Amino acid sequence: MYAMLFAVEEINLNSTLLPAVKLGYQVFDTCGRYPWAMKSALTLVGGDTHDCIPLIIGPATSTVSIMLSRILGPLSVPVISHLATCPCLSDRSKYPNFFRTIPSDIYQARAIAQLAIRFKWTWIGAVHINNAYGQRAMQVFQKEVEGKGVCLEFIEKVHRETIETDAKQAALTIQAATARVILIFCWYTDVKKVFKELAKINVTDRQFVASEAWSTSEDILQDMTVSEVARGVVGVAIRSSTIPGFGKYLRGLHPIQNPEDVFLRDFWEKEFGCTQEPRSDSFQKAALPPCSGAETLEGGRHPFTDTSQLRVAYNVYLAVYAAAHALHSILSCSHEDSPNENNTTRCSSPEQIKPRQVLQHLSKVKVTTPQGDLFHFQGADSPAKYDLINWQKTPEGPLKMVLIGHVDGFDFQFNESAVQWSAGSSQVPVSVCSESCPPGTRRANRKGEPVCCFDCIPCADGEISNTTGSFQCEQCTPDFWSNDERTVCIRQELDFLSFNETLGVTLTTAAVSGAIVTAAVFVVFLKYRQTPMVRANNSELSFLLLLSLKLCFLCSLVFIGHPSVSSCQFQQAAFGISFVLCISCLLVKTMVVLAVFRSARPGSEALMKWFGLSQQRWSVFFFTGVQVLICALWLSLSPPMPQRDLGFQGSKVTLECAMDSMVGFSLVLGYIGLLACTCLLLAFLARKLPDNFNEAKLITFSMLIFCAVWVAFVPAYVSSPGKYVVAVEVFAILASSYGLLLCIFAPKCFIILLRPEKNTKKYLMAR
Repeated sequence: MYAMLFAVEEINLNSTLLPAVKLGYQVFDTCGRYPWAMKSALTLVGGDTHDCIPLIIGPATSTVSIMLSRILGPLSVPVISHLATCPCLSDRSKYPNFFRTIPSDIYQARAIAQLAIRFKWTWIGAVHINNAYGQRAMQVFQKEVEGKGVCLEFIEKVHRETIETDAKQAALTIQAATARVILIFCWYTDVKKVFKELAKINVTDRQFVASEAWSTSEDILQDMTVSEVARGVVGVAIRSSTIPGFGKYLRGLHPIQNPEDVFLRDFWEKEFGCTQEPRSDSFQKAALPPCSGAETLEGGRHPFTDTSQLRVAYNVYLAVYAAAHALHSILSCSHEDSPNENNTTRCSSPEQIKPRQVLQHLSKVKVTTPQGDLFHFQGADSPAKYDLINWQKTPEGPLKMVLIGHVDGFDFQFNESAVQWSAGSSQVPVSVCSESCPPGTRRANRKGEPVCCFDCIPCADGEISNTTGSFQCEQCTPDFWSNDERTVCIRQELDFLSFNETLGVTLTTAAVSGAIVTAAVFVVFLKYRQTPMVRANNSELSFLLLLSLKLCFLCSLVFIGHPSVSSCQFQQAAFGISFVLCISCLLVKTMVVLAVFRSARPGSEALMKWFGLSQQRWSVFFFTGVQVLICALWLSLSPPMPQRDLGFQGSKVTLECAMDSMVGFSLVLGYIGLLACTCLLLAFLARKLPDNFNEAKLITFSMLIFCAVWVAFVPAYVSSPGKYVVAVEVFAILASSYGLLLCIFAPKCFIILLRPEKNTKKYLMAR
């Protein structure tokens, strides 16, 4: 009330604002009763008011504002409220004559939602009064956080009629909840009861977020019984501002200078326990001593004269200035409401001003207060401006309210370092149902639970998530793979059987050693080529067999190293031809052994003419030529090519010689197998022929080893992953080559080098 009076007096002393007009006022106390409010409003706009412009500043509640706006709407009487926050009053079609200098509750709910999002409070509890204020605030809050990852664990309603039991139930719900942040949309008296119940059960570790209805309540701040519960409260408050000179004005008030001020007289009697004059009305409870006249508000500290946190009073101050500026606009001829017949503008006199004109100009008014604050109406509403406050503990015990930021529309100014949270620390409280999923994982919602409750699932191979709280993993692009942590895609390394790795070195050593041993055997046979042991079993085929074995050992080296187009084509051809040459020599050797013993029978002399030296050479070349033809057709039609193994994914991708068609490879292996089986069969038939050194036995053993190796090769080749496919094939080549070398030539070298007495024609011809 005194903020309004101060503003009126300040404007009346202003030489630039309404210079020729003095503002007047009438003050009525509705005592919170609707009929009294209606009577007071009608008194202002009716009766002997021919020299007044009716404009109401107030009331302080949304319900009374709705009632007065509807009653006075047809009369176009402006109503400017300083404390009515119901969003419904923003509807200009229903309340065209209503204005307010306090933001709608929609904006405070939005501001609180932004706080929750800012601090990543995704798991929140809520308590609200079960009326339009609480219900609408919760609706706006839920709408604002929808899709932002914020969930409400519980919503507890309290009723004014049953606040005692409802406060107990709310306290028990808060105690049982896992949410550490609790939002409360209630009147301060209801909040105090909830806090008292929480104090009884020693719940002091919750972070409360306050609406403007209780965020500045001195009644709670000064109550020591709830200080531990209420410590750290963060909330929005009606914006505060200073009014220069207002504090001095309040301290200078005195009933002697204002004898007709019944409000000041009542305050004086309550504050100083004395009266300026005897009272005989019904409100006089007991005779009070007369005041001495020395009583004063100067020099002392009193809530009435404390102007450090002007909130509601400042809204009243703004309302008076808005009304004054609207009147000033009408009287300053800056309008065209009443053009005359010559289409020229004529100014309104104070006696001619109509309430409808005031309404029109209030909608357009832009106020600059003496403090430099800019203000204007947005429809019925004022700009959404709030203070952000924090309740902090003081050494004396009671809590104090500290300004920590401002809200201007959607612009947040927040000093996070100045906040003391509920635990008394500077660390922002954590209130989540599930901890955020770290990079490398994704969120998986739990069935039947809110979206804020989830499990963290590691990303699959080849997928990554590089942010916290990812909802899905991203697939790496081709040529890239996920690292072990699944946080970044790294370029895949080409993996192949290399000469530098242990397996490659081992196989290379085995191949080179086999070639060296074969060369050594070749040298031994060459040196002792005139001895019976070398000449007995066709020395020419033996030398050719050693040469083919050497090629078999060396061709395995082509399989090791970086695959290229030429190496892929050459390795299979070299392998197929080398082994066919080797098997062909053994097959011809076996056939010669059989032919020799068959020709010893009567009538079989002509058989040997088919197995002369030239026929043996041509047989070997023929068998080998068939393989050469198969390889030539295969490599010309569908050759093996270097290709990444897409079936075996990982950080390393295998580079292998892929075969577009297995037909060619199958024919190569099949032909080798056919010759090997034929050779094994013939050698088996010739194994018991009388001879001191029957080479057919050695060929039989070598072919058994050869066939066993390649039969085992097929399943091992099919089931081996990546580069081990190549290793299996190289191993099969080396194993079969060593089998042939050792089974056929080891016994001969043993006799040649260590048993020379057996290397005689007599010994060989003994049987």
